[in-house]
Amino acid sequence: QVQLVESGGGLVQPGGSLRLSCAASGSDISINTMGWYRQAPGKERELVASITTDGNTNYVDSVKGRFTISRDNAKNTVYLQMDSLKSEDTAVYYCNAVIGHYSGPRYGRFNYWGQGTQVTVSS
Repeated sequence: QVQLVESGGGLVQPGGSLRLSCAASGSDISINTMGWYRQAPGKERELVASITTDGNTNYVDSVKGRFTISRDNAKNTVYLQMDSLKSEDTAVYYCNAVIGHYSGPRYGRFNYWGQGTQVTVSS
């Protein structure tokens, strides 16, 4: 069974920082693109940042210059460093990964989600 386990969420004041982590586990897996999504109350889930195996990154405009996504392939882990946090960043953050593995006799690439971690930015 493939799992993504998130950690690092919490409550922080505006201007503060948090670092989210997401570790993938499973047998005989190959992790491809990883990313972070977020969903604020009453809003649709949006892609915040993504990173390829080669280290190419993308960010939603609202977090550029403040958030940094990175990965440690040896640890099957993706990180999201969040600096200069704003109240608008308050949301549940979800880790996502495209993972190649066998599902029975079939090998394919599948999309997986973490359970979500709450980030609250408030004074």
